[in-house]
Amino acid sequence: MKSVDLILKTIKKDGAVTAKQLAEQLNMTTMGARQHLQSLQKDGFLSFEDLKVKVGRPTRHWSLTQKGHAQFADRHSELTIQVIEAVENLFGAEGLQKVADEREAKTLAYYQRELSSCSDIFSKLSKLVELRQQEGYMAELEKTEQGFVLIENHCPICKAASRCPSLCQSELNVFQSLLGKQVAIQRTEHIVEGQRRCVYLIT
Repeated sequence: MKSVDLILKTIKKDGAVTAKQLAEQLNMTTMGARQHLQSLQKDGFLSFEDLKVKVGRPTRHWSLTQKGHAQFADRHSELTIQVIEAVENLFGAEGLQKVADEREAKTLAYYQRELSSCSDIFSKLSKLVELRQQEGYMAELEKTEQGFVLIENHCPICKAASRCPSLCQSELNVFQSLLGKQVAIQRTEHIVEGQRRCVYLIT
């Protein structure tokens, strides 16, 4: 993978970074990282913010612009939107909801088969993260004192979900069904609402 692609992927996954942090992660010189960052900013993929620190000069933090996020665009997003609009025009909101419900049922059935050998919540979540990674969600799992945090740094159905919000509710429904009623799931960050990632707090 090219350096610029690695840089964009790293910032997509980790959020705003400094040139020094990026250099350490990608095993390159700080000067080399800075040159790549400046080039990507010139091309419109990145923007920066200078943040004050207690001692010394402000620290420059680089993040993706809308154009940068678009490099991780939804798969077949325009076609998906057209299909959603066609279903709604032909069958109304009720028909569109039926499509979302069918997708939810099939997704749940598939995940249930894949998780059938998992006996505890950690193994279930680990397998779920693996499945979501395969589907393009750039998923990862963190353990906390309260439970777990499921992070999805990209949403490959974002445009479709923006047009059909019930797709997002389906995600929560599927996770809840997989983990059981004894587990509480709360979405604390949401890409569709303008945040850079989706985050689920699981306790």
